[in-house]
Amino acid sequence: MIAFYFLFGDTNAYSMADIFNITVNGKPKTITTERDRTLLEVLREDLLLTGTKYGCGEGACGACTVLIDGVPTYTCSTQISEADKKSILTIEGLADGEKLHPVQEAFADECAFQCGFCTAGMIMGATALLKTNPNPSDAQITEAMNGHVCRCCGYVKILAAVHRAAELLRG
Repeated sequence: MIAFYFLFGDTNAYSMADIFNITVNGKPKTITTERDRTLLEVLREDLLLTGTKYGCGEGACGACTVLIDGVPTYTCSTQISEADKKSILTIEGLADGEKLHPVQEAFADECAFQCGFCTAGMIMGATALLKTNPNPSDAQITEAMNGHVCRCCGYVKILAAVHRAAELLRG
């Protein structure tokens, strides 16, 4: 039967849409799409949340990092089906209205970005780290941020920003 569809061009046999329920930045969303679409595609194309960036497409650079149930996750290598019934926090959901989250504030204060392409993923990774470790050492920050690539090589300022964010969060 599959050969019949393949030979005669019936693409419906291969593109069945499913319904997924996710919570994005505190708001429930119902998405109808193919289960193998990446979460990155859904966030950017369907929900118009473009802060999450496409970098490498292989889960190696961290530009597309969001938090799924509090865990930093590369959205370019995560299918929407893996996010079903989960809570997703993107860079757009981090601030409280006009008030920046302390990690965002620290990155701005320390000028921890040049081109800014990696910044959203870096901020999300740092946010996850500081939630579990409010006073990380340089080595702990380096280990936690290891999956994030800054093509501008702003690592010294990023390290300073994470330390500053830790101070801000501790009050």
